[in-house]
Amino acid sequence: MHEATVWWYLIVGGVLIFMGVAATTFKRLPLSAAMLYLAIGFALGPSGLGLLQLDIARDAHILRPVTEVALLVSLFAIGLRLRLPLVAPMWSLPLRLGFVAMLLTIPLLTLTGVLLLGLDWGPSLLLAAMLAPTDPVLAHDVQVQESGDIDLLRFSLSGEGGLNDGIALPFALLGLALCAPGAGNGHLAPGWRFAFEATAGIAGGLAIGGGLGWITTGSVAWLRTRHAQALGLEGFFALGLIGLAYGAAQLAHCNGFVAVFAAGVAMRRVEHRASGGRSPRQAIGTVDSEDVVATAADPHKAHAYMAESVLGFTIELERIAEVAVMMIVGNVLATSNAALFTWQSGVLIAVLFFVVRPFSVEASLLGSSASHAQRRLMSWFGIRGIGSFYYLALALESTSAEHAQALLPLVPLTLAVIASSVIVHGITSTPLMNWYHRVRNPKD
Repeated sequence: MHEATVWWYLIVGGVLIFMGVAATTFKRLPLSAAMLYLAIGFALGPSGLGLLQLDIARDAHILRPVTEVALLVSLFAIGLRLRLPLVAPMWSLPLRLGFVAMLLTIPLLTLTGVLLLGLDWGPSLLLAAMLAPTDPVLAHDVQVQESGDIDLLRFSLSGEGGLNDGIALPFALLGLALCAPGAGNGHLAPGWRFAFEATAGIAGGLAIGGGLGWITTGSVAWLRTRHAQALGLEGFFALGLIGLAYGAAQLAHCNGFVAVFAAGVAMRRVEHRASGGRSPRQAIGTVDSEDVVATAADPHKAHAYMAESVLGFTIELERIAEVAVMMIVGNVLATSNAALFTWQSGVLIAVLFFVVRPFSVEASLLGSSASHAQRRLMSWFGIRGIGSFYYLALALESTSAEHAQALLPLVPLTLAVIASSVIVHGITSTPLMNWYHRVRNPKD
């Protein structure tokens, strides 16, 4: 066996075992797992062990699908965590953050690129679309952890992360169209058409994903409770529903990210209706380890057991995807030829973190029930990461080699924002969430 391959086995195996052992400790420290994965990926680059040298422009066709899978799994898992009726007033906050705050963030970042960074309108809009969505993968420390968690802060940030990756797509397509040669000579029609289709596709994605989640979950539950069939293999069902929702949405020219999130929400909604006022744990009750099939087929327990089993599987898969993608991002940082932390990236980071994000959140939450502390934390935890990296890879993959040069200035800016967010938000998430917990529960 090649020596480099042996090193890969040792490194990956060591990282996974270490995180399995140290996961509880990381929850108490002002550090995030993503910071460790980023550092390992960087150490694997040319300045360290030299085992991996990924170039975002050259390898975009590989990095885009890998990142896409990580996003899809995370979006589905987020949808499964949000256990509230769709008519519940609390849903208004993630909708405000996902739609209104997004629609404020993109033009403000576009103006920042044009007025402060000297970018043209096309690249500036594309950069704004890449950096506008918050990350559904890296934000798990500040999001809903269990399906019964209805804390307004965590619920809002989770719902926002589930929605806005898909909502950024039409703006990214329009930015790409403006970057194309001839965009200033009346040749924008195709780009505008694609952007319009992507915008209309958000509603279509919600309908397709929600419908498929409802039908498949109900059908499997019916087979289990009525005929004791379709038992076990919840992981197969989870991956199948993710692939089905995404593929059907893409085939219908609708938004696949939104569809996968909606499928997760729909599956949880089916379980919530079947369980009534009981929590999933109450609905499942005691599980006989020697007869798990009895629980899976019990009409009073089947829906909750299936939903919680699928959630557990997708959370594990989400964590594995985080390891892979953040190591990739760290390696891309190590192999980047351009300087990352320049005055341009510093300006962009400062404007995004301290001006655009707080203003967009505060404006979108006017008149809401969120407290002052909750609004401040929502303003701060606009974590950028895998979603932004995905859109960067998508843009480079969608551009021909001869025209990719126009997008190269966006690479160091995007990577600098991602690295800064992983480090800064990773350091602050634990102490700030501990403070928030003390404020909300002063007797604990």
